[in-house]
Amino acid sequence: MVEVDCGLGRSGVRPAAAAGIARAAQRAGLEVAGVFTFPGHSYTPGAAAHAAADEAAALAEAAAGLADAGFAAGERSGGSTPSARLARPGSLTELRPGVYVFNDAQQVELGTCSMDDVALMVAATAVSHPAPGRLVLDAGSKVLGPDRPAWASGYGRLADWPAARVTGLWEHHAVVAVEGDSPALGEVVAVVPNHVCTAVNLVPELLVADQGQVVDRWPVAARAANR
Repeated sequence: MVEVDCGLGRSGVRPAAAAGIARAAQRAGLEVAGVFTFPGHSYTPGAAAHAAADEAAALAEAAAGLADAGFAAGERSGGSTPSARLARPGSLTELRPGVYVFNDAQQVELGTCSMDDVALMVAATAVSHPAPGRLVLDAGSKVLGPDRPAWASGYGRLADWPAARVTGLWEHHAVVAVEGDSPALGEVVAVVPNHVCTAVNLVPELLVADQGQVVDRWPVAARAANR
């Protein structure tokens, strides 16, 4: 698959250059199946529709270039969680969003999902109330991950306290700003990480719970497999 850049500016070639990459791959003995992209610039408030349009245009241009060069390579792969529902009909043969499997605090803030749609959370204990409206938890960046885009209102959220925000994050501690009623000392709370992909990669297994009871354990097979 030939990667094209549809606006994120991370990796991939311009759509017009896709055919040249395909020719080079063919000379190297590789079979060219099609083109792919990642519209990651959808991860900004209000940007999903524009990113989906960029994705469709880039894939169409790159696929047409391969066809003109004689390649019967019809795959057009794209997708991101914020833009997935806005993908242009007929523009993709494969849609590969990732975060949607569990969702996270970023998707809640972007409006992609509601808190009820979030399926993965981190259990943390309230260990200190150092000041009114301030709570300390025993879960930090080593389990929540440190991601916080500039537009995010915190490093994460508490599932049962909608107005609460994780405002400070260290390796083993999180500081939460919460008004009014707040978790009692010793209470276990559900923390929604900003970026669920990072949180999953930080643990060896996930606990699957139903009505508060652990019913299964899922090993994270790809953990530490980044090469």
